Amino acid sequence: MTSPVGLHRVVEPAGVLPQAAWRLDARPEIAANEVRIRVERLNLDAASFRQLFDKHGGDGAAVRAEVLEIISTRGKMQNPVTGSGGMLIGTVEEAGRRSPLGLKSGERVATLVSLTLTPLVVTDGLARWDGRSEQVPCDGWAILFARSVAAVLPQDLDPQLSLAVLDVCGAPALTARVVSRYVAERAVDGPPVTVAVIGGAGKSGSLSLAAARQAGAGRTVGVVPVAAERDALTAAGLCDAVAMADARDPVALSTAVTSALGVPADVTVVCVDVPGCEHGAVLATADGGTVIFFSMATSFSAAALGAEGLAADVTMLVGNGYVPGHAELALGLLRADPGVRGLFEARLAAD
Repeated sequence: MTSPVGLHRVVEPAGVLPQAAWRLDARPEIAANEVRIRVERLNLDAASFRQLFDKHGGDGAAVRAEVLEIISTRGKMQNPVTGSGGMLIGTVEEAGRRSPLGLKSGERVATLVSLTLTPLVVTDGLARWDGRSEQVPCDGWAILFARSVAAVLPQDLDPQLSLAVLDVCGAPALTARVVSRYVAERAVDGPPVTVAVIGGAGKSGSLSLAAARQAGAGRTVGVVPVAAERDALTAAGLCDAVAMADARDPVALSTAVTSALGVPADVTVVCVDVPGCEHGAVLATADGGTVIFFSMATSFSAAALGAEGLAADVTMLVGNGYVPGHAELALGLLRADPGVRGLFEARLAAD
């Protein structure tokens, strides 16, 4: 019996979903409702890569060795410290006759589900990866379930660029949904909707700023930690103001956001890949506002207890990475906004 959510691929412990499993069965033979992908490139999520890179002091060979060990031991890429993984691109090798994903052999696709629940085998020892970037060229295979999500890669964009965008496409989609609701509520004589994006120069941050503006935000601020990111985000023109602050310093972050916007943010989007940003995000948000946490470095207990301790009347949302139409929206923002595209291309060039 093959499960549409992949229960039949769980090796241990029994009875849990693939994401919660310690080890998956990544054999290449597929069930009738599965799809096998010949893997071309992984994209490690930012929090996972930063943890591995910092742990090994920037030693790329050591990072590569640990990623290989994780995949071979667990049958998937799931960092045991951060619990996160990433996603991949590749070519459909075989689609089961009852797969509902609509994929065909030979199509190049990006998986829009996490590597933490995707059976994965690497066969080339990651020989083409230096261990110093989030994108990992490789050879191997991965398995998609009936409830997985994948997108055919657009022909007008470089695959590496598409991978970088699709890795974070849930962030702008949810940002747009939340901001649109605030805009609709204030359509008649309401104050403009204010949005702060913490980590605004990054992948998910830049897309979220563009999405907020497209959704009708009245004033936006991108918060960054260093001058180089401030200058890059200013040049991109994605927000009304750019502020510098350490997101781990609650008072400094709140002051930076409020000073830039003139008021606390109605919507605060957290896109940084370091822990300890929860309290500052809550403090920077107006009563009745919403904080969206997209970082896998977030401590949700710290966020909840911090809001309670601050007597903050805010709604807190976990960005789960999936919103209907998220891939199309993110790719559309990249195509339409030169500032977003410039930041992405600069990041890829630096890697």
